[in-house]
Amino acid sequence: MLTLIYILFSVALLLLIFELFIYSALNKLFRFKKIEKIELKISVIVAAKNESANIPNLISALINQNYSKDNFEVIIVDDNSTDETFSITKETIKELENFRTIKAENKLFKGKRGALDIGIKSAKHPYILITDADCEPGKEWINSFADGFGDKNDFLFGIAPYRATKSISNLVARFENLRANIIVFAFAKLGIPYSASARSFGFSKEAFNNIKGYTYTTETLSGDDDLLLREATKNKLNIGIVTNSDAFVFSKTKEVFSEYVNQKSRHTSTSIHYSLKNQLLLGSWHLLNLVSLFSIIFLTFGTEFIFPLFIKLVIDLFILNNFQNNFGCKINPLWFIVLQISYELNLIYFFIKGLKFSNRWE
Repeated sequence: MLTLIYILFSVALLLLIFELFIYSALNKLFRFKKIEKIELKISVIVAAKNESANIPNLISALINQNYSKDNFEVIIVDDNSTDETFSITKETIKELENFRTIKAENKLFKGKRGALDIGIKSAKHPYILITDADCEPGKEWINSFADGFGDKNDFLFGIAPYRATKSISNLVARFENLRANIIVFAFAKLGIPYSASARSFGFSKEAFNNIKGYTYTTETLSGDDDLLLREATKNKLNIGIVTNSDAFVFSKTKEVFSEYVNQKSRHTSTSIHYSLKNQLLLGSWHLLNLVSLFSIIFLTFGTEFIFPLFIKLVIDLFILNNFQNNFGCKINPLWFIVLQISYELNLIYFFIKGLKFSNRWE
């Protein structure tokens, strides 16, 4: 019994140390930084498959960028859509000189990365930004990434929140996006970048070519962004972060929970292709959280066994509440305990499901 107490209290201590590092990193990350106006030549690449309902909103958001249209172009790559994506895109941009649309023909890679690869090769400019067709980038999105490239970063990624609706599926998705981002951005600030959102991602074309583009990222159809980041880290390239709230890239969540589960399973499955160091680090982090969560099952042996769970929930509540606005999220803290417990359990489910999930570019 005494050994079990030592183990659980050691877990609580290690978790507390982890959380202190995370809190410190986020504090440094979100210190005010003035965005410098640097006009670099940038190409925005979007892969679109059956996005006829969403593409006009994306185009509108890109038209409204606070950036000279002479210094950026937009290439929308239609990836064999079966709806009117291509015709709607073509009609919408017909009078926009810095916009064009092409079809994804003779792809070298399967799925979305094949369409992106075609767009990148067609790009005129030395810097590339990527987002999804169902997204709405903030007006300072391109400007903020240009500033990051001006700081000599080879790769950059930004914050991509979900818009709020009243559905439970949306609440779960927004919380899990917030929880994941807290770890992703804190670890990146600590010099351990391992994940990024393709909804707000960028790199220099030179750096992309130096790591042979998508050549070494084909283990899975999903996770092209994470695996590119892995290759960039392997090659010791500079990886930066964009945190400006006017550069948030908003998108909608899946409103049907089963669709959200499938989406998360695809994304979670990419983690088995992370570097060994990152797998061990993340595995340790999640194990500490799970052991702390399940420490409650020993409560019948004594009230002291609730201590690891208490530490976990209190610190989680503090960090989530302090930084949720920085990640473009607003959730009533009263939901945090329930959502945090479901998050830890969902991670296991998503990972197991992801191992046997049939990846597909929809």
